[in-house]
Amino acid sequence: MQRITSATAADLFDIAATRRIEQAASAALPAHTLMRRAGLAVAKLAMAIAPHARTIWVACGPGNNGGDGFEAAAQLRHRGFFPVVTSIGDEGMLPPDAKASLQRARDAGVTFASTPPSDYELAIDALLGIGSTRPPEGAMADWLEKMHASGQPVLCVDVPSGLNADTGTLAQGVSPAQASTRTCITFLTLKPGLFTAQGRDAAGTVWFDDLGCGAFKDQPTARIAGAPEAQPRNHASHKGSYGDVAVIGGASGMAGAALLAGSAALHGGAGRVFVGLLDPSAAPVDTARPELMLRDARTLDLSSMTAVCGCGAGEAVGELLPAVFSSAAALVLDADALNAIAADGVLQAQLASRGKSGSPTVITPHPLEAARLLDRSVGEVQADRLAAARGLAARFGVVAVLKGSGTVVASPGEAPPIINLSGNARLATAGTGDVLAGMIGAALAAGRPAFEAAREAVWQHGHIADTWPADAAPLTAGTLARRAPV
Repeated sequence: MQRITSATAADLFDIAATRRIEQAASAALPAHTLMRRAGLAVAKLAMAIAPHARTIWVACGPGNNGGDGFEAAAQLRHRGFFPVVTSIGDEGMLPPDAKASLQRARDAGVTFASTPPSDYELAIDALLGIGSTRPPEGAMADWLEKMHASGQPVLCVDVPSGLNADTGTLAQGVSPAQASTRTCITFLTLKPGLFTAQGRDAAGTVWFDDLGCGAFKDQPTARIAGAPEAQPRNHASHKGSYGDVAVIGGASGMAGAALLAGSAALHGGAGRVFVGLLDPSAAPVDTARPELMLRDARTLDLSSMTAVCGCGAGEAVGELLPAVFSSAAALVLDADALNAIAADGVLQAQLASRGKSGSPTVITPHPLEAARLLDRSVGEVQADRLAAARGLAARFGVVAVLKGSGTVVASPGEAPPIINLSGNARLATAGTGDVLAGMIGAALAAGRPAFEAAREAVWQHGHIADTWPADAAPLTAGTLARRAPV
């Protein structure tokens, strides 16, 4: 059993691949083996979460997920705990494995009830698994609501009930548990939906158990890449060794966004950082960061630079984008640059042409910007974040960073996208996206390939938030920029 953290590197498999893997594993083992192993794993984790629990509520559904719950209840009773099982569905319609586990639970002396216990110390959600296609209703919906509102720890079996294992979207009417301890143990494969969209909030801490089956050969749907390797710097190096970054943005009243991106690029290790402000009244120097060289954006020669374009740029950036597309050695597009592209078919064609040429290019949209670029609604983007990121990468021939909970990094071609596990709600403050753009720019300027530059910067950006002291002042974008690792 393995706890999944932001440092974990692993393949993720969608429902179809998981079904194939499950069938292969079942065929190689005696009947009921997988369910017995799964139930034992659930019981062990339950005992670790609530070692002194007097009552453990096990809510079981009508399929094999419910069978895992029956098996867990039997294992808990054998170990001196007092599980109370509530189940939904016709026992005669249970799959064979689940029916066998139900009988083992009865033989173990497990208590069965028609309604949830009024008082319990841990709830085990074994209602719906990866095969669920309809939202919970009736008693099942009522039980989930009670479970999620109680504040008691919740342990989900394979996936939280109502969560789409492929996309991370929750079924209508289902909300994440309000418990301070939310845990999910998933079996055989790690599912992408646990790590993006609403999956992180629904699942909480994720544990993985391969049930003794080891790795299977199947094409992953996505990956979690874990912590990037440090990039050593040669002693015999100089500022030219790490490239130049030019930040283009900062229209009237929004200079701070460009300066944040510049600061992040500077602290991220760029050799030199130029900031081309679009506000003609801007000061000629940033006295707080004199290392940043302020210029008129229109005078910058981008042919040997990495351009970070769009941070606080306003509508004026649209006029500059054709020249930026054609001249920048490497390019990061964020914020207003993306909005300008979304509103202009000519700019879209020019960006796609740049992508086809192989010039390193990264776009960093949040869901609304992604929706504009794809001509979809935000809801459609969030309903399948992996598909949206892949669609952006394919449409424009660029590396796409779809920001949000479980940021997705996708490249054109067949390589599986990355779901990033670092980061938390401390990043939900103005300017952190500008900082990320600057960090990616620094990595590109240092010569990192576009996909690796994006993946590494996204992880480092989130890791700063993860390691921010809980009792410290709020993490601001300015502080985040200064913490950017070299």
